[in-house]
Amino acid sequence: MSAEQGTAGGLGAEDRTRAPLSGAALEALDRARRMADIEARPGSGRWRGGGDGRRDAADRDPHGRPGQVAYTGSGTDPRDPRSVGGLFAKLAHRRGWESSLDVAQVTSRWPELVGPDVAAHCVVERFEPPTLVVRTSSTTWATQLRILKDGLLDKIERQMGRRVVEDIEIHGPVQRSFTRGRKSVRGRGPRDTWG
Repeated sequence: MSAEQGTAGGLGAEDRTRAPLSGAALEALDRARRMADIEARPGSGRWRGGGDGRRDAADRDPHGRPGQVAYTGSGTDPRDPRSVGGLFAKLAHRRGWESSLDVAQVTSRWPELVGPDVAAHCVVERFEPPTLVVRTSSTTWATQLRILKDGLLDKIERQMGRRVVEDIEIHGPVQRSFTRGRKSVRGRGPRDTWG
């Protein structure tokens, strides 16, 4: 038994690679090439490149035929690289994360926004947009922060690029209550207010 007789159809491995393609195989190959060409074309709706999928005047060739993209050296086109920050900003806007990101940014950048001296004596307690609630270490710092409030709002706006914080609510330190406990004493009761 020879090697040629042992294979299907009597052709060896070398002969099968050299055999001409049949009509159906050629048609399938041509169809696959055309589909690959259509999917790779930037003007087609199936193009997997960058951009938002919208067509405009740039998606035409110089003769005005739609679907044929004519790129020039000047101006922007969908193939241009995009900044990561711009992509994240667009994603945050679409998903509605802007206010949450603003809260995180203000609280994490608090020492940078107000300066190290102020940040050493007050901390962000909570931020419910647009009001920032700050707790100070002493009543003196609470008074000082109330005086500096307008300047701090302007500084935060400059640093953040837009008006994220509309108002700052300032609280003094949490002090111990003497109304309860072992050493509390009842008051004297009602006073004589009848003159």
